[in-house]
Amino acid sequence: MSSPVKPPFATSRTLRTPDELIAAGMVAPTQAAELRAVAQHYATAIPPAFAALMQSPDDPIGVQVVPSARELVVTPEERSDPIGDDALSPVPGIVHRYADRALLKPLLVCPLYCRFCFRREHVGPDGGVLDENALHRALEWLRTHEQIREVILTGGDPLMLSPRRLGEIVAALSAMAHVSTIRVHTRVPVAAPERVTDALLDALETEKAMWMAIHVNHARELAPAARESLRRIVRRGIPLLGQSVLLRGVNDSEAALEALFRTMVENRMRPYYLHQLDPAPGTAHFHVPVEEGLRLLAGLRGRVTGLAWPIYVLDIPGGYGKVPLGPDYITGAHQVRDPQGVTHRLDRL
Repeated sequence: MSSPVKPPFATSRTLRTPDELIAAGMVAPTQAAELRAVAQHYATAIPPAFAALMQSPDDPIGVQVVPSARELVVTPEERSDPIGDDALSPVPGIVHRYADRALLKPLLVCPLYCRFCFRREHVGPDGGVLDENALHRALEWLRTHEQIREVILTGGDPLMLSPRRLGEIVAALSAMAHVSTIRVHTRVPVAAPERVTDALLDALETEKAMWMAIHVNHARELAPAARESLRRIVRRGIPLLGQSVLLRGVNDSEAALEALFRTMVENRMRPYYLHQLDPAPGTAHFHVPVEEGLRLLAGLRGRVTGLAWPIYVLDIPGGYGKVPLGPDYITGAHQVRDPQGVTHRLDRL
């Protein structure tokens, strides 16, 4: 089998097809047929800024975004809606799992498509944006449910919206007296930092509490361009939270996690959640058992500041919500207690 060429993987545009990946040297020509089979199920997008970080297609950066035939292997415990979003969507674009907050998903497009994404069967370049009528219904649902105090903009990636569209949504949420907090979940500052423009930041202006959660899984993702985009966000008075997924081959070592959390803090980003991998189809090769995750975090105890300590969480399938993974919550082999005190047996821990 021929080998991909050596990096750097310089590209002037986002790579989306097997042929484009082959031309860029990220995969061997002999992989074309299997990657076309993967493309029938899951989207690919590798933007220039992220491609430039790769040292090889299977390094901690490349393995997150370069498609693989392993994604066609689906295990019995995997499911298309692993955390139960669909059953908790009262209107298109809204997910309401917790009493005082709701997700607003104005689009299903991302700057890059992670190979482990729990929404991987829904997101993609054809996922589109909520049209005017659907967005109006979603905003009206939020307006008429006064118990909602926090709205989380997610998707897809809300920072892929135009500044005009994003500004209209932020303004509509800001006008709701019962909404006190707006949170944006995004990958853009590390995947496509050039999108963090003055116009985009202007669109986030609000008198409400605005927070931003950045999805980053490896310290190398916080390259100079990403760091500058984060500085621009912080200068607007927006506090940053870090969210990561524990992934085999990416951050499954004490050294990798320590570097990740330290680099977050250096960039004024508070590590918030370390997620146990959700069982989406074709993601088993990324799975790290909970017991191993607990050992990794225990190994960092006393080595890193409390500012660099995230909550290790599992989102229980079926829409039951997140539970912290620790000795008070692990009740036995492959069992976890949810926030209501109900014990669940899970096959892939």
